[in-house]
Amino acid sequence: MTGAVHKTLEVGLGDRSYPIHVGPGILGDATLIPADLAGRDVLIVTNATVAPLYLDRLAGALSGHRVESLVLPDGEQFKTLTSFTAIIDRLADLGYHRDAVVMALGGGVIGDLAGFAAACYQRGIAFVQLPTTLLAQVDAAVGGKTAVNHAAGKNLIGAFYQPRGVIADTDTLDTLPVREYRAGLAEVVKYGAGLDAAFFAWLEDHRDALSERRTPVLVEAVIRCCSIKAAIVAEDEREAGCRALLNLGHTFAHAIETGTGYGRWLHGEAVAAGMVMAADLSVRLGSLSEAEAARLRSLLESFGLPLSPPAMGGDAMLELMGMDKKVSGGRLHLVLFDGLGASLVRADVPITELKAVLAASDPA
Repeated sequence: MTGAVHKTLEVGLGDRSYPIHVGPGILGDATLIPADLAGRDVLIVTNATVAPLYLDRLAGALSGHRVESLVLPDGEQFKTLTSFTAIIDRLADLGYHRDAVVMALGGGVIGDLAGFAAACYQRGIAFVQLPTTLLAQVDAAVGGKTAVNHAAGKNLIGAFYQPRGVIADTDTLDTLPVREYRAGLAEVVKYGAGLDAAFFAWLEDHRDALSERRTPVLVEAVIRCCSIKAAIVAEDEREAGCRALLNLGHTFAHAIETGTGYGRWLHGEAVAAGMVMAADLSVRLGSLSEAEAARLRSLLESFGLPLSPPAMGGDAMLELMGMDKKVSGGRLHLVLFDGLGASLVRADVPITELKAVLAASDPA
């Protein structure tokens, strides 16, 4: 329902600041499109799953624009340079210029692809994020990370490029398959587990309501996650410092996704297993208690998320972790727990302890 009550946050980046709108029924609200984009040529980039559900609604809200669309295949396995090229080709074939706008309608894959294409086309054109998955609404659509995958590692090719706005319609989460929704909950848990102890406790108290997708609780969860991320991005846009803390569990997760073939494990599923591994390593290093690790496992399990990685072999996972973007100066920087609700980056983890965690987590 257009005009529904919603909340607005801001990512404070000076003259590149932008709003995040969160609420039910706001996808078709043309008033939320940044005013200075009115009248421009628009390319809506979406996928084959989302297009039948929401493409017409969005296009109908863009009267006064020349609106075209590109529908890509759905799935992490399509987050490639081939899909990136398809977007560039479409923009060029349409004759769009630097005053054009790319609108990303979909989950994190579409947001990453469309944002990266917008960053590169004619050295940068405007883009707007319209995330339709929980994972994208709380994480991928906010902060300006855009990328495609490579056989050697996840998100190896990309750019930091901020959107002009984010419109997160929580009604779109009603159509998410259960598995996709649960994967998004893993990123929600990450914000509490690694950055906000009070939020983690709130998630524990509201786990049933979240599992049942009750709108008021879901909107509150998205708002709180976006608030945390917006503050961090405003302080550290290009991950030179505190923004790295948003990657709790991700070094393990990216190795899982790369090693299993993109798309077999959803990103959030890999993050859930990665957080458990990070917790186990933190317990070994004395920065997290067994009781705190148990609370994390309990919450993830209540959301139906995996607590251990697939059978890959510790050596194989370690090799893949060595390709992570958080390797610097030949040293792997791991985001670990500093008590539940806090985290820190460590580059001094003894390899024996890391290998022990990998071996203990391997179900083979």
